Amino acid sequence: MESDLRSIGELARASGLTVSALRFYDSAGVLAPALVDPVTGYRWYTGDQVAPARLVAGLRRVGMPVAEIAAALRVEPAQVHRLLDAHLRRLEDGLADARRELSRIRTLIDAGERPTATSLVLSRVDLAAAVDAVRFAVGADPELPMLCGVLIESDADGLRLVATDRHRLAVTRAGARVDGPAVRVLAPVAFVDEARALLDAAAEDVAAEAVLTVAGDTVSVTVAGRAVDAAALPYDFPDHRRLLRPAADGGPAHRLTIDADALRAALTSADAPVVTRRHDGVPLAVTVLGPDGRGGVRLLGADELTGDALRVGVNGGYLLQALDAAGRGQLLLELDGPIAPLAVRRPDDVDVFSILMPIRL
Repeated sequence: MESDLRSIGELARASGLTVSALRFYDSAGVLAPALVDPVTGYRWYTGDQVAPARLVAGLRRVGMPVAEIAAALRVEPAQVHRLLDAHLRRLEDGLADARRELSRIRTLIDAGERPTATSLVLSRVDLAAAVDAVRFAVGADPELPMLCGVLIESDADGLRLVATDRHRLAVTRAGARVDGPAVRVLAPVAFVDEARALLDAAAEDVAAEAVLTVAGDTVSVTVAGRAVDAAALPYDFPDHRRLLRPAADGGPAHRLTIDADALRAALTSADAPVVTRRHDGVPLAVTVLGPDGRGGVRLLGADELTGDALRVGVNGGYLLQALDAAGRGQLLLELDGPIAPLAVRRPDDVDVFSILMPIRL
């Protein structure tokens, strides 16, 4: 087989994927190399992997979710066509939404109007909780500036905050009094942190309300007579809805009830089981989760990775952050399989959740 091996750069040129994309799809369990040099960490692929890599490149270009790309490499052609049909429907729905919004904008322009500022008024505590629910998932890669902030969206009922670094996604909602048209802006993380500190500074005023205002490309937060503001980031935030399961697909394969404090204690225990895998040539400690047979979840050790039982590998640190963001008490853990995203949800609020990308075992 060695004579048929291709370097990651050669596969990148043959497939249309970048080297960084091939590394990402390896870590996501979508397209693993045939061989990884144990000393250098270099990845090597076979000629038989060129066609699958080209398929991944094509599906990536049309924005198919990672979990569905992984499935497309492993199922029969008829099932791939069904995945393509479902994705096309999502794209068509998104295009219809964009056309409606552009029509509204054209009407404003023709009428000589300009979009006005939008203000969202909510309790200081609710806005602080919303920021805490997503802050951990903000990206820090300077090569991906569109992920280095928090997406702020409004509708008639309040606001939604979204953050992702590709490996995890956090979404939360908060009710608010909304004055103005719907907005969608990407707030820089430095502004988010300043606003969060301002919310804490007003903690003595129990009844204090926060006002989040979006005016043009400026976003601001005012509470107790003090304000912070910043220019919104000039980037298009990725469509996080692609990672979400369409309602027509039904629920997850496993929805497990967990005690957040108990799982947190298990994860931080000195004898918490972990499995070592190599990522980019570097050893990586992986936390492996599986159903406990009683509707809950348990941590699995390396000696329990045989057989066909459901096992999902995740970054234990990321899981702890998701648990902290979700809060205490009972939570829901949704598992769909070893290469599907794992979701952490609050049982009483379906609009607040975190999604973690799995690590290939």
